[in-house]
Amino acid sequence: MSKQCQILGTRASTGNRVSHSHRKTRRRFNPNLQTKRYWVPSLGRHVTLTVSVKGMKTIDRIGIEAALSRIRRNTPDHWN
Repeated sequence: MSKQCQILGTRASTGNRVSHSHRKTRRRFNPNLQTKRYWVPSLGRHVTLTVSVKGMKTIDRIGIEAALSRIRRNTPDHWN
């Protein structure tokens, strides 16, 4: 599984690590990903998602049903 939020699609970005002498080397900024279980009443079961903390706030705001429909809409048909 890739290190990507399933709700927002947030991935690792890159930048520079800058030393005291101002030399630059490449580094990664990883998203704050968490594995979270949500109860889905329409399915009658739990669903495990890999989401960022901002994605958790989005699920809290729009609801798990709308978030799952957003995931289904954005994934290719051969994955479902």
